[in-house]
This record gives sequence, C-alpha cells and structure tokens, in this order.
Amino acid sequence: MKRRTFIQTSAASAAALSLTGLPLSAKSYRRILGANDRIQVAMLGCNRRFPGLLEALAELENVDVIYVSDVDARRQESGAGKVKEATGQMPKQEKDMRKIFDQADVDAVFHATPDHWHAPGAILSLQAGKHVYVEKPCSHNPSESEMLVDWQKHTGLTVQMGTQQRSAPETIEIIKEIHEGVIGEAYLATAFYTNSRGRVPTARQVPVPDYLDWELFQGPAPRTDFIDIVGDYNWHWFWRWGTAETGNNATHELDVGRWALQAKYPEAVYVNAAKNHFKDDPWTMYDTMDATINFPGGKTVKWDGKSRSGHPTYGAGRGTIIYGSEGSVFLNREGYRLYDRRGELLRERKGGPEAGTALGGGGSMTTRHVKNFLETIRGKDSLNCPIEEGATSTNLSHYANVSYRAGNKLLAIDPTNGHFQDKKIMKKYWSRDYEKGWKPEKA
Repeated sequence: MKRRTFIQTSAASAAALSLTGLPLSAKSYRRILGANDRIQVAMLGCNRRFPGLLEALAELENVDVIYVSDVDARRQESGAGKVKEATGQMPKQEKDMRKIFDQADVDAVFHATPDHWHAPGAILSLQAGKHVYVEKPCSHNPSESEMLVDWQKHTGLTVQMGTQQRSAPETIEIIKEIHEGVIGEAYLATAFYTNSRGRVPTARQVPVPDYLDWELFQGPAPRTDFIDIVGDYNWHWFWRWGTAETGNNATHELDVGRWALQAKYPEAVYVNAAKNHFKDDPWTMYDTMDATINFPGGKTVKWDGKSRSGHPTYGAGRGTIIYGSEGSVFLNREGYRLYDRRGELLRERKGGPEAGTALGGGGSMTTRHVKNFLETIRGKDSLNCPIEEGATSTNLSHYANVSYRAGNKLLAIDPTNGHFQDKKIMKKYWSRDYEKGWKPEKA
C-alpha cells in the first residue's frame, strides 16, 4: 500500500507540470484536461452496477472506457465485450486494479466492487493521481470514511459517491423548496426500503474455482476459506465483506433524509434489529431494522428496513417521507408528492430513472450523476455528492450497524465530529481488522 506519486490529470495539470520542469510531448499535452476534454476511465467490477454505469458512459461525449477489471475472469471478459458493444472500442483487461492505477493514461476510476474494497481501492486511486467515482457505501467502516475524505482534501482530486438521486432534477427541486420552507420547519425524515429476498443457499466450503482470484477478492479483508455463495451478491450478508442492507440500500435514503433536514452529525443512534426470516440460512446479519438517528435541534431521521418482508407499508418499495411543521413530502426515485398539513395533495412531479431531459439519448439518474462527475473534472460543474457529503451519509449506515452489532445499544455520538462518545465502542467498531499489509494509509 505504498503511496504512488503521479501527475494529476485535472484542469490544473498544466500548472503542476510546469513546476516540475518535465518536458511535455504533444501527446502528453493533449492528455491534459484543460487542453482536451476527453477523459479516459477504468471500470472496476463488472457485475451488478456495471451495466448502468457503462450505459451512462456510453451515452456521454468525450469519454473512453480503456480498462475493465474484475477478479472473476468470466465477468471481466463479459464486461470487456459489453464495452465493445456499447462504445465500439475494446478495452484492456486487468484483474488486479493496482496495476491499472499505474497507468498514466487513466484519468478516472469507477469503483463498483464489493463494499470492503470501496475505500481502500478509492484511496489507492487517489494516491495514483486518479479521479474517483465510488459506489455507495463509500466505506466499510467509519474510519475508512474519514481517510477517504482526508485523501480527497490532500490530493484535491474529484471524488463522487454513487448516490445518484442527488442528481435527479425532481429531488433537487423539492429539496431546495424544503430548505426554503415549503413545508415549514422540517423536523423528521422517515426513510424506508422493502424487499422480499429469499433464502440464502447453504454455504459449502469448496476449492476456489479457476476463474476467481480469491486472494484479490478478499483484498483488505482478513483471509478465510472460500465458500461457494460469496462470489455473487451474497457477500453482502457477511460482515467480513458487506455492510448489511443498511449499507447496501439505506445509504441512499438516509442521504436524502439528512440532505432535506440540513443535518450533519447526529448525537444519538439506536436500533431495533434482528434476523426474522429463514433463521437457519447462512445470512449472518439482521434482515429487519428500525433505526432512529437523532440530530441536534430536534431533528430525526428514521430508517425502516425490511429485507425479507414485502409488505407495502408506504405504498412503494423505497423512498423518504419528509415531515415539516406545515406539510410533508413523499420523495423517491419516481418523483415527489407535496402535501399540506392536513394531508391533502398540493402538487406532484413525476420523474424517475428514465424521465426528464435526455442526456445523450438517456436521461437516467445514473447518467446525470456520471455526467456531473465528468463535468466537474473538466472544471465545468460542481459535484452533486462530493465525498465529504457521501461519507457523512454513509456513516449513518455504519452507526446503525454498530448499534446492532453492540446488542441494539444506544450510541452517543459527538455531534462536532461524528465519533462515538463511548471509548470502548470507538476502539472496537470505528475501524476493522485488515489483512497484514493491506490497511489503507492515512493522508
């Protein structure tokens, strides 16, 4: 994990190069983003989020996908083929992301890997002078959130977290109105997620398949034997690699709630969480959580997460309800509904993943969010979810998880810095155990 020193490929690169005294070839000069808006990116992780991110990149102008990476050779090969189909250009393939960071022609890196790789991989990217788009949650634990923010500040590079609803025009519009008092004083946000996930298959310890690099999959996580169910989505339900449903999905909605309430660090967090379904399967975490996050000034964000009960409590699978002294707002990825204090509908605006003004033939939230990231690198925009905001919201998920892991314990939080007040909790849960030689460096 030694720090690599590379020239930052940003709008300020020309000035930085002039200070080094290094000669610039014509080809090198064309790579400076101030002189050429074309951005070359690497995509890490070729599975769940890969198609959506690729679709966005393929729709936008002046961007090339020149590398794909996955520890699963089958997915990497498939990912490269999808890039060729979408863009007409075949990218290079490299299963070890660290080798991609060594490549001077890579300007930005998209991290769509398992959760335990998000912050360590993003930090390595920043150390190598690359801009970073990192999927949520941006970290596996609160310490990584802090380190990632510090590295962004240290390098000055662009880092955006993939909470794409921050780039939805409908959400931006109604959040601005909430801040301006359309529902009076906003005091409560109820965020929710409902799914009917089934039984996790019985886990079997088997030889590592020849297409999977198990060493690289584990990366920063302490080593363990391979079991046949973790190479796919089910790694989410093991603390070694995942962050449970709260990190997986609540981060999106908690971010919207915190944004609407204009809150930063909480002062208390407590949960009631348990595994209530398929109690004999390998899922190692809760599947049901009710969390309360109290902020200074009497503001509260609540989380109602039901991973395995599809009861339509709020009439939608996911979203956030914002309550104010004079009304309320129901807000999700499909738009918003504004109500008065009596509960009568005043106005609604429909939107969603593929609605609104199309960008390059698309128009999805992901496309808008990716475009916002790329335009910020070019110096033509500012981030909708800079990593400091993303990390603060991610930590709300971590707090809820720590409360559960500590026995559904009430956690006191320092509202000035987001740290646990209890020294024992701080020592045990602020960070994690790392495989020797893999712990991220502090900036």
